Amino acid sequence: MTAPYLTRRTFAIISHPDAGKTTLTEKLLLSGGAIRAAGQVRARGERRRARSDWMKIEQERGISVSSSVMTFERGGIIYNLLDTPGHEDFSEDTYRTLTAVDAAIMVIDAAKGIETQTRKLFEVCRLRDIPIITFVNKIDREGRHALEILDEVQEALALDVAPMTWPVGMGSDFFGIYDWQRKTFQTSSGERGGPYARTLEVSGLEDPVLTDWVFDRIMGELTENVELGAEGYTPFDRESFLEGHLTPVFFGSALRDYGINDLLDFIAEYAPAPHSQAATGGRTISPDEPDVTGFVFKVQANMDPKHRDRIAFVRLCSGTFKRGMRLKHVRAGKSIAVSAPIFFFAEEREIADEAFPGDVIGVPNHGQLRVGDTLTEGEEIHVTGLPAFAPEVLRRVRLSDTMRVKQMRQGLLDLAEEGLVQIFKPDLGSNWIVGVVGMLQLDVVMDRVKNEYGTEIGFETVPYTTARWIECDDPAKLQKFIEANRMSVALDRDDKPVFLFKSGWEVNYVGEKNPDIRFRETREIVYSS
Repeated sequence: MTAPYLTRRTFAIISHPDAGKTTLTEKLLLSGGAIRAAGQVRARGERRRARSDWMKIEQERGISVSSSVMTFERGGIIYNLLDTPGHEDFSEDTYRTLTAVDAAIMVIDAAKGIETQTRKLFEVCRLRDIPIITFVNKIDREGRHALEILDEVQEALALDVAPMTWPVGMGSDFFGIYDWQRKTFQTSSGERGGPYARTLEVSGLEDPVLTDWVFDRIMGELTENVELGAEGYTPFDRESFLEGHLTPVFFGSALRDYGINDLLDFIAEYAPAPHSQAATGGRTISPDEPDVTGFVFKVQANMDPKHRDRIAFVRLCSGTFKRGMRLKHVRAGKSIAVSAPIFFFAEEREIADEAFPGDVIGVPNHGQLRVGDTLTEGEEIHVTGLPAFAPEVLRRVRLSDTMRVKQMRQGLLDLAEEGLVQIFKPDLGSNWIVGVVGMLQLDVVMDRVKNEYGTEIGFETVPYTTARWIECDDPAKLQKFIEANRMSVALDRDDKPVFLFKSGWEVNYVGEKNPDIRFRETREIVYSS
């Protein structure tokens, strides 16, 4: 009997903003039967939005600012799809989400090619050896030549590319998608440029199904593409793909449903099953181990504002999880009962009676679980590899109504536990400082504190430009340094000391003057037992 975890495919979708990631996510859910119409789902007798962008601010601005998880089944394969924010101001959430996946789909706009955020996210995948599938989107619009895009991916990302499908025309001359290996032609029901409606089997490029329907000049370009592609690019090799050296490339249009089934079929056949996970003490957790191990890679507060809920997203690494199990919360050193775990189906939730390695379950809790926490059946280990990054924007919190300090601080603590912001409590003074990667995060913080905690806040500038975690092998030297720099030292949410710098010059100067002190731009989120 096949181990259940071998049927799991856990993957993320990464892209630059506006490349079409959210549309692709919805179409994958639609193809997998998780929703009935893109953007909507039938629930309790009414049409409800099923967009992965569920926050009010996401729907108003048309951006993704939080990762979301969706599970669906298709053809005997369980897909766990993790949608990530495309906007660079929310990249920290994306980085942590990538610790919980086994593969990623990189979405590229056919007109724009490789963009800044795409490159950054790809580098994170490369550091984690995550296999990448490339989807060139929006080919129903005018864009760059297919060969030009392939060359850019190959050169800019230092990856071998293996074209799996080819566009038949582009923009106003778009006829469909040609799979040159399976000999199929995906096209509309008869109107040029219409939505995908049928897949036709063809004998090759000379087949009348193609030549009688597609313009001669478009057929000439397609023939050239296929010939050059077969000779000039690396043939697909699964081992090279799994090692992160090669990316298969699919062309398509998420809006018009081209290439969606290609992606799901490829993931089912070639994407990796759940991988082993690194842990403290040189331990490697294998998915075929009998005991349950999982880690929290994301916490989300108030997904359902009516219930003030708080969900920890747990990626299972090993064992067979069963509802009601008692698991050891390693950081806290105590056992907790997981009595109401949930799977996510778009906006719908379903109780998870059983789950396996690769699955992502939501664990409702009241603040016990944080990002980086490990749950086990008793073993004293911590999963490693979850990062925290030094913020690039620092602001002092301004409270409009001083009677609501408690609500403000609870809101900021909750948002910090999600990873949306970092909180710094100065050693001198009572006003907290928040740190973010980008300015848009500040708008999200204000919006969520107002809507979810009923408290108006604002932000004031501070004389600091960046922060670094400070460490030293000698605790006495570290304490002496902190006491000598009280005005510039704060504690983060986990009471780790942080030095607040006023300029890039000061970073270098203070570092040179204090060679025994380490100033860290990143910190791994691992809690001691």
